[in-house]
Amino acid sequence: MRRFAAGALLGLGLVCPVHAQAQSPVYRVYVANESSDLISRVAFTPGEGLVVENEIGVGVMPGDNDGAHGLSVSPDGRHWYVTIAHGTPYGYVWKFHAGPDTLVARTRLGLFPATMGITPDGQFMLAANFNLHGDMVPSDISVVYTPEMVEVTRVRTCLMPHGSRVRPDGVKQYSACMHSEQLVEIDVGTFEVTGRFGVAPGHEGVISGDMQHHGGMGGRVCSPTWVEPGLGARANRVVYVACNRNREVLEVDTDGWEVSRRFATGQGPYNLEVTGDGTRMVATLKGEQAVAVFDLERGVEIGRVETSRPVTHGVVASPDGRYAFVTNESVGSVPGTLDVIDLETLEVVATVELGHQSGGIDFWPDAPASGGVR
Repeated sequence: MRRFAAGALLGLGLVCPVHAQAQSPVYRVYVANESSDLISRVAFTPGEGLVVENEIGVGVMPGDNDGAHGLSVSPDGRHWYVTIAHGTPYGYVWKFHAGPDTLVARTRLGLFPATMGITPDGQFMLAANFNLHGDMVPSDISVVYTPEMVEVTRVRTCLMPHGSRVRPDGVKQYSACMHSEQLVEIDVGTFEVTGRFGVAPGHEGVISGDMQHHGGMGGRVCSPTWVEPGLGARANRVVYVACNRNREVLEVDTDGWEVSRRFATGQGPYNLEVTGDGTRMVATLKGEQAVAVFDLERGVEIGRVETSRPVTHGVVASPDGRYAFVTNESVGSVPGTLDVIDLETLEVVATVELGHQSGGIDFWPDAPASGGVR
């Protein structure tokens, strides 16, 4: 079943202007289903629910699962990218036209590429090579020039980098090191590491030199899984780090390199999303089948919402800050789901079943004039 945007129907002369203006907006997201090698494009219309508009197969290994892991939409909404994590042995990133959902190009990255951050101009993508293969050794961030889909360099960072994100001004990129207990900063102009901050509980602070193996102390670990830059009044100044094993989110001031606030969470905070105005943060709780919603102005949790299935994974907010779209991997042979949470009422208002191990997600803004929804 396919749903068309009111603007597209209006252009065909099938909807009168008055009726088109009265319709609810349509929100669209792309979701990677890792164990199905499928990408789902899903549309949500408030009051009507969720519809899977398209499913796109990815992967090249017929006898094995390739693993569609991370997913990012370009800032202009014209393309989307998915990391193919497993590889033989190296992974890839694939580039698609958004809307027609046709393959444009693909390029090889490192071992198990996971999350991606894209610069605001859309020119560069920085993908974290998580590296689940072989010995536990420092891995890197692949830098891809997206117009030509060419990997221009790799920046060595730490053990198991994840949660790659670029701050709003495009000057710095941040990632978390799950087994090095670090937050790492890369200068996007030079593609060099310009800062390391230890996140081990009780020992947070600047790490001098090139300590790629810096780990936990005293048996307690943060095990950071995600970095999310602040927006609004905190843009280009703070980042939020999910401490998966320590049940908290750290707000790190990157000017003074210090922990400015802590947010206690439930079990297994995994992915984070800050609303466009910078006033709220949503944390998926992988160990609780829930999300926690925080008021960043007051620094308090304002609600916890149970999700439709366990192993709650990814989250993205609509640009207007009204809704959070949350993926749930589920367990075993049970398919994953996508939930829509109303951030005003803190209730799940729609759910749809997707493929297996639904994870990576990103919002697709209004289809560009040269694109469209098929």
